[in-house]
Amino acid sequence: MSIKQNKYNFFQRLGRAFKLNFLKLLRSPGGAKKVSLGFAIGFGLEMLVISSASLIYILFVPIVRLAKGSLPASIIGNVIGKLTLLPVLLLPFARKLGKLILPMKVKLGDNGSFSFNRLLHGDFHSLVSLIHGGVHALIGMTIFGIILGVISYFIVHYFYEKERINRLKRRRTRSEIRIKRINKNFI
Repeated sequence: MSIKQNKYNFFQRLGRAFKLNFLKLLRSPGGAKKVSLGFAIGFGLEMLVISSASLIYILFVPIVRLAKGSLPASIIGNVIGKLTLLPVLLLPFARKLGKLILPMKVKLGDNGSFSFNRLLHGDFHSLVSLIHGGVHALIGMTIFGIILGVISYFIVHYFYEKERINRLKRRRTRSEIRIKRINKNFI
């Protein structure tokens, strides 16, 4: 006896992953403000991952704890930020935005290409110039992260409250049906 398994294509799996993470988000404890704040922080910090070379993850948990947001909601926000591929799509725009805000050219050391061999021999000038070349992208992605974090806060707060109200309505109708059944049995 063979069990027929459903094979979902990439877009169906992506949609299912969004739906699963969204349901996890709506059912996480802590109230609308805590969940929304955690999601917004996680989603906003995801914008900084590429431009900070993933060093933002060192500060991820302390930032969420200091802001008193929900850690599970921030992780879900971070995952949704990864799945949307927004950091990759916004990177060129962030670099241009960063150059508008900080118009000076950052030039340290020689202009040679980055080499691990030179780095292993103690020449850190190429690493410093590589990091300073990403300052414009870091500034732009920080601004995008703040804007998208604020927007996502209000969106998640709205959906959380809407789902909470719908859950209460469903509970109320179920209890009314149960009461009607009980009253019918006694009559």
